[in-house]
Amino acid sequence: MKLLTTTALAALIAAPAFADWKDDYQVVKFGILSGENEQDRLMRNEPIREYLEEKLGVKVEIFTAGNYDGVIQAMAADQIEIARFGSSSYAAAYTATDGGVVPTLVEMKKDGNTGYRSIVVTRCDSGIESLDDAKGKVHAFADPDSTSGYAVPYFNMVEKIGLDPKTYFSAIPFSGSHEAGVSGVVNGTFDTASTYENNDIDGIYQRMEDKGMIEKDVVCKIWESPEITTGPWTFRKNLPAEMIEEVTAAIEGFAEADPEGFKVYSSFDPADPNPDTGYQRVDHERYQWIVDMRQWLKDQRRGS
Repeated sequence: MKLLTTTALAALIAAPAFADWKDDYQVVKFGILSGENEQDRLMRNEPIREYLEEKLGVKVEIFTAGNYDGVIQAMAADQIEIARFGSSSYAAAYTATDGGVVPTLVEMKKDGNTGYRSIVVTRCDSGIESLDDAKGKVHAFADPDSTSGYAVPYFNMVEKIGLDPKTYFSAIPFSGSHEAGVSGVVNGTFDTASTYENNDIDGIYQRMEDKGMIEKDVVCKIWESPEITTGPWTFRKNLPAEMIEEVTAAIEGFAEADPEGFKVYSSFDPADPNPDTGYQRVDHERYQWIVDMRQWLKDQRRGS
C-alpha cells in the first residue's frame, strides 16, 4: 500500500510537466500598432499570422486598435498574449503592467543592425529646410506612445537642440498615426511632422510613395535622430514560460520557413541594400533608457 501511495504521488507530481500550454491557450492573439492604415496593417501581418497558426497548431488572431494605447491596455488587461511594440509603447506597457511584460525579439537587418531613426518631414516646396525654419509652424507628433513619432523627437528637441516644442511651434497636435502625419504634411494641415525611417529608401513616407498614397518627391526630411533600438515582440510575463519560448522560437524561424511571407511582413524592397533578414533576441535592459526617457517626458508634462 505504501508503494502504491508513493507511486501515485510521484505520478501526481510529474503530471504538470506533461501539461501543454495549448490546452489553456487554444487561441493566441497578438496586437499590432496603428503606424499605418488598418487594411495595410492586416495585409502585412497576415503571412506571419498564418505561419504561426500552422507552426503552433493553435488559432492565431490579430488584434488592432485605433491608437497605440489600445494595444497597451489590451496587454495590461490580459486580452492579448503578444504584441509587436515600438520601443516607447513597449516601455509604456512595461510601466502599465508594473514590469509584467517580457520582450524577446527584434527584427534584424542584413548588416546585423537592429535600429531605426526618428525623422521630421515637410513638403519639399514648403521652404522649410531645417528645424530653424519651422519655428512658429504647426508640427504634428504621431501618437503619445510612439517612440519615433513623439518620445525621441520631443526629448531631442528639448535636451539636445534646446527648443521647447510647446512654445517653439504654433501648435503641436497628435496626428494619430505616422501615415496621418505625413498625409497632413502633404495636404497642408501640418507644416512638419515626426515619423520614422529605417534608411533613406525605407520609411513611412517612402512606403506611402510606393503604395501610391502620395506622390514621389513631395515629402522631404529635415532632421533625423540618433539611432533607436527597434521595438520588440513582447509577451505577457504571466504566460507559461514554455509558451513564450515556443512562440518566440517560431517567430525566429519565420524568415527562413516562409521567405515570401517574410518579405510581405517586412515590406521588402529589392532596391534596399540592407533589408530585414531575421530576428535577434533581446531583454528588458535594452529598453530601460526608453522607460527612463518616458518618465522624463511625464515629468515635463507634469511640470508644465
